[in-house]
Amino acid sequence: MRVYISADIEGVAGVVTAQQGQPGNPEYERARRLMTEEVNAAIEGALAGGADYILVNDSHGPMVNIIPEMLNPAAELILGRPKKFNMAAGLDQSFDMLFFTGHHASAAQYGVLAHTTNGFAFRTIKLNGQIVGEPGFYGAYAGELGVPVALISGDDQTELENRLFFPNAEFASVKAALGNRAARQMSVHNARALIRDLAQKAVERKNELKAWKPFTGRIHAEFIMNSPLLADQMAIIPCAKRTDATTISFDCANVAEAVGWMGVLSGLSASVR
Repeated sequence: MRVYISADIEGVAGVVTAQQGQPGNPEYERARRLMTEEVNAAIEGALAGGADYILVNDSHGPMVNIIPEMLNPAAELILGRPKKFNMAAGLDQSFDMLFFTGHHASAAQYGVLAHTTNGFAFRTIKLNGQIVGEPGFYGAYAGELGVPVALISGDDQTELENRLFFPNAEFASVKAALGNRAARQMSVHNARALIRDLAQKAVERKNELKAWKPFTGRIHAEFIMNSPLLADQMAIIPCAKRTDATTISFDCANVAEAVGWMGVLSGLSASVR
């Protein structure tokens, strides 16, 4: 039983401000420890459920947040960026399920630190007209590989948004959003216990899970940028289509290709910061 974990930080219990996700301050150092412990809880639960291989991909910001010496040694770890397929780097058809830990709601939606991939660049991302956040986008990519989403942890808005896509997944809602930078949350110890229990349950329910395959044929990927300036920059890509002041779109062969274009746009956005 092979489990892949895409680990983010904004949905972790105890994290509510942007500063906690930014290296170089004491709050970040605390948050990365909290993140690592929630990943450990997912690993422990997966092992208890029968997993025999676990791969963790650090999926937040600089992607060197998880503290390697604190991570459960039963798991392998992917650190650093840039990397192909970004938050799903290393995911392939050999995996039996995908966990998202510490995730959050999509850009321009209600939820703690809600954004999609790059908060500076993207206001909204759509696949064939459907708004998707990070679990939705990468969950659709996983579906193309035949890998089902089995567990998502984060705030209550993360569950509300993604339960529509992944009705058979386990959801560990460790906090309730009171705004973009405020939440009512359970203790970090209870959050870890919840994640551990649901990770075990998810692995034990492996035969009930189905990969999410919402799209057939080509994919129309729309990226609504946060400003016309950003769209100006993205419009230089020869195959990009600009449909209005802030929207850039691509016709893609599959979700995997759309993931690639998202990475290109996110990287290009840095040049106009």
